[in-house]
Amino acid sequence: MKKITPILLLVLALTACSPMPSEKSPDVKIPLIGTWKLISGTTIRGADTIVVDYTVNQSFIKIFNDTHFSFFRHDLSKGQDSTAVFAAGAGTYTLKGNAYTEQLEYFTLREWEGNQFEFTVSISQDTLIQTGVEKIPELGVDQMIIEKYVKVK
Repeated sequence: MKKITPILLLVLALTACSPMPSEKSPDVKIPLIGTWKLISGTTIRGADTIVVDYTVNQSFIKIFNDTHFSFFRHDLSKGQDSTAVFAAGAGTYTLKGNAYTEQLEYFTLREWEGNQFEFTVSISQDTLIQTGVEKIPELGVDQMIIEKYVKVK
């Protein structure tokens, strides 16, 4: 019994000082701020899955400051062939833990403006993964997206 008591006290002291596994500090901030280049995007609509490589014939960046985001996409042919595309959007966001919510205020597709989208974000080294649902019932939009970005600066 004398040997068990010191060991039991040591175990109790160590576990009392350790955070519970389910406790995650809401103060831990994911380092979003900066410029990110979209590498790939997956869109899932019902049974259809579309994967786009954003490094082929186009460029797409997303920029974050403390309160706002913006994104820009354009073709690399300067609009001179069938791959011509330009899209831009911006708005405010909130980030609580890894729960990221966008309030889209500006967008090339004006009917998307004023909508809110909820995502989960994670960062590993220089890679950002953004996953969530874009749903606008009045436009028939209901899709899951998974976007993979790399940090530019």
